[in-house]
Amino acid sequence: MAIETHVAVVGAWICSYDGGVAAPQTTPVQTPDVETVPATDRPWITVVHDDPVNLMTYVTWVFQKQFGYSHEKAQRLMLDVHNKGRAAVSSGARERMEYDASCLHGYGLWATVEQP
Repeated sequence: MAIETHVAVVGAWICSYDGGVAAPQTTPVQTPDVETVPATDRPWITVVHDDPVNLMTYVTWVFQKQFGYSHEKAQRLMLDVHNKGRAAVSSGARERMEYDASCLHGYGLWATVEQP
């Protein structure tokens, strides 16, 4: 005779049923301090750096094409790159920012991923 084991997690309770008497167990739950944000929860950013090769019109076009930005927003970011030497062009999960940077590299732009 085979005994089936069923496990269910409900809230902080772990319940197991193997045909006998189930004994609920609790697992400690830690509540993080609301003012402290773990580094892993902070968004990452894709930063485009100024270079002497690409035309400003081309950089504006890339921002529009890659991110769907309006001409005005793309031009504002391009001017930040040109005048300040860099601009954060997207933010979010690390994997997505690495993807964005890779796409920008494909367009010939110098882009890095950072966590501010």
